[in-house]
Amino acid sequence: MRKILLLFIVAAIALSSCSSRKKGVSNRQARKNNKSIQKANKDAISNYSNYTAQQYIERFKGIAITEMNLYGIPASITLAQGMFESGNGNGELAKVANNHFGIKCTGDWGGKGYYKDDDNANDCFRVYNNPEDSFRDHSEFLKKKRYAKLFELEKNDYEGWAYGLKAAGYATNPRYPQLLISVIKRYNLDQFDRPETDIQKIKREDRVLADINNNINQTATDSVAKDTPVDKTYIVKQGDTLFNISKRFSLTVDQLKTLNNITDDGIKIGQKLIVIP
Repeated sequence: MRKILLLFIVAAIALSSCSSRKKGVSNRQARKNNKSIQKANKDAISNYSNYTAQQYIERFKGIAITEMNLYGIPASITLAQGMFESGNGNGELAKVANNHFGIKCTGDWGGKGYYKDDDNANDCFRVYNNPEDSFRDHSEFLKKKRYAKLFELEKNDYEGWAYGLKAAGYATNPRYPQLLISVIKRYNLDQFDRPETDIQKIKREDRVLADINNNINQTATDSVAKDTPVDKTYIVKQGDTLFNISKRFSLTVDQLKTLNNITDDGIKIGQKLIVIP
């Protein structure tokens, strides 16, 4: 009887182990996949030259500035994150997968993956054709509802972005903002940031927030943003328009006007608007 009971327990443990492995890829599958990625990129990997911090900055500052002008993410933040996450471009993910920001595979990712132990064993990281694609995907990755408030900051407010990224759940390290700011100050990365006029800021905000709104409609609701309490009112700030406020809260201009009994397009700084029906 004891032998039968022992066999039953062993079988149950084995079954439990097998079922848990099915949730992800096995070590064998991960190694096989990674070898195929390494083989496909063997020429680039064999010719890869390690970067110093200054070489990395020189190589990627232009891309970071382009992304800043398109989306409003400070170039200093993009560079600091790239340097921090990729070890100045010398980490395995940067060399093999052109992934400079440690962005993981998500449900909407249709590209290849590269497996490494991180928060979990064999976490899947995105593979890019070149570093430029990694920088662009970093910008696209941030165009989510949970990060929307960051795009309302000035595009040279790197401290606001550093603390905002942590508050929105980008990183688990409690010192993440300080680490980014330290890199920015050490290498004078804020020299690449550029201010913008009120008109430029409004136009950029409208475009990016409209993109974020479209992303919300096309994908599942962000769980982090869903769990965050939302105030039903909004205080009008300098540079606000009915259009960019409506996009920020997934409303039409007419809906926003109806909620607040507004008959024209005029709003005032300090005015409190209802933004949640």
